[in-house]
Amino acid sequence: MGSTPTIGVLALQGDVREHRAALGAAGAHTIALRRESELDRVDGVVIPGGESTTMSRLLQVFDLLEPLRDRLRDGLPAFGSCAGMILLASEVLDTRPDAEHLDALDITVRRNAFGRQVDSFETDLEVLGIDDGPVRAVFIRAPWVEKVGAGVEVLAAVPDGPAAGRVVAVRQGVVMATSFHPEVTGDLRVHRMFVDAVRKAG
Repeated sequence: MGSTPTIGVLALQGDVREHRAALGAAGAHTIALRRESELDRVDGVVIPGGESTTMSRLLQVFDLLEPLRDRLRDGLPAFGSCAGMILLASEVLDTRPDAEHLDALDITVRRNAFGRQVDSFETDLEVLGIDDGPVRAVFIRAPWVEKVGAGVEVLAAVPDGPAAGRVVAVRQGVVMATSFHPEVTGDLRVHRMFVDAVRKAG
């Protein structure tokens, strides 16, 4: 791997181009991940935002669900934003009964917890492990974390307003997730944190 890890961005739906641009600027080589064979080429994976039930169905259509689960179980570093957080969770509330998830984070998440598209908002968050001031967080039909397991570290929670205290960023070992979309702000610090974690894991 050297100092430039290869990170696959799951390219079934969502902010694929934005994540690849941010990861590239943060020092990683990226590929668009659509096939099982491409999993062998990556040192880490990013699961972007999108529509989680659609993405779960496409993982099955592309025969990626079980291979990706296996790689995550074997310690593949992963980062999920918004729908990616939902897919990485061990339990999902307010989802379709046939929706699949990857069981890579011991968390319970609630889909669309902040409301509909019109309830999208931005706020400044203090994120554990990120210095130089707060992170501007963009929430779009976002989930939040209802419950975390014993091995899960809370990285950020909503500071104020009706959702004050709701957990919106977590990490468990080499897997991290955010309810918000760091790929749309131009702030590379979340992506740099993940790229650094992939380097250390390698």
